[in-house]
Amino acid sequence: MNLQNPTRVSDQKLASLTERPNVLGASGRGIRYDGISKRYGGALALKPTYLDIEPGEFFAIIGPSGSGKTTLLGVTAGFIAATEGHILIDGKSIEGVPPFKRNIGMVFQNYSLFPHKTVGQNIAFPLQMRGVPKADIWVRVRDALKLVRLDDFVDRYPSALSGGQQQRVALARAAVYNPSLLVMDEPLSALDKNLREEMQYEIKQLHAKLGSTVLYVTHDQSEAAAMAHRIAIMNGGEIVQMGSARELYLRPRNRFVASFLGQANLLHVSRMERSEAGLIVDTDCGLRLRSSAVAGDDEDCCVCIRPEAIRIFRTRPDTDNVQSGIVIDSMFTNGVQRHRIGVHPDVIIEQWQQISSESFASEMGETVFLGWNANDTLIVSNT
Repeated sequence: MNLQNPTRVSDQKLASLTERPNVLGASGRGIRYDGISKRYGGALALKPTYLDIEPGEFFAIIGPSGSGKTTLLGVTAGFIAATEGHILIDGKSIEGVPPFKRNIGMVFQNYSLFPHKTVGQNIAFPLQMRGVPKADIWVRVRDALKLVRLDDFVDRYPSALSGGQQQRVALARAAVYNPSLLVMDEPLSALDKNLREEMQYEIKQLHAKLGSTVLYVTHDQSEAAAMAHRIAIMNGGEIVQMGSARELYLRPRNRFVASFLGQANLLHVSRMERSEAGLIVDTDCGLRLRSSAVAGDDEDCCVCIRPEAIRIFRTRPDTDNVQSGIVIDSMFTNGVQRHRIGVHPDVIIEQWQQISSESFASEMGETVFLGWNANDTLIVSNT
């Protein structure tokens, strides 16, 4: 995840993202998870979870495989029965309510379109199942297609569409019956990088125009950071930290969050002492660093330094932290130069910088200095 180089959006696209015409009449509702959990035999797949999602919020859940995110989504949609706890939507329990009566729109990774039905028929299907009058169905189908900019595709079949177009049809089908909640399970993982980024804006536009609450599950940290108001990071069946992408990236609670959300240089702390300027931190490998962090009670902790917080020099800089080292690797990718600097026989520090005409051009084997500020030396728990 690169929060330092956000994609620039045109003024026209920004305007479209902030407009909220709510053309289909949907309205997001608040969700409360009150101790919800799921057990499979002796295995606790989802530990008791307490969480409030605001009406109209775009809320993302990320985590490794087996972390519990898909279980939480399944319990929300009604596909999985919770072992204990309750889910409340606008203060009312949905316990025992079947999936088709929960007013939840679902978007999946594989689109799940009927190949023998046209685009219009695919979108009309959930309305037909709900007994909506035929005259109203096609008005709403037309509105849903306008919402995803596929007005002229009503008579085409899925096989004639690109992956991105099929996913837009799936979005329209999920939105057409005015769901108060849109649940999306890895909806973009089958698309290539450029198409994924384009579809991120499509989904953000849909959310802005529709007004539904969105619960979005993904393994892609950058995707969640680009789209969500808040993100919950799950591990071992529980939420380990929650907040905005910026909060999670700049203030991770522990080693797992720091390493899962973006790249991090992590060094185990052997000793800390207070100074007038903050903390002096000794690492297991012998580095002595300065940090402006306030030490917690947890003695089992490590230093976290983000690669883009570090600058690289040929002469010793006047910064809070300075480490000399040897360039052992340098890679250029997506406008970023990534250096790997050996600062100790057992320690390699990564440093990233945006490429410009004045950026540092290193040579393999060259001795350089790394410098960064004390407030970029984060102290996080190892647990």
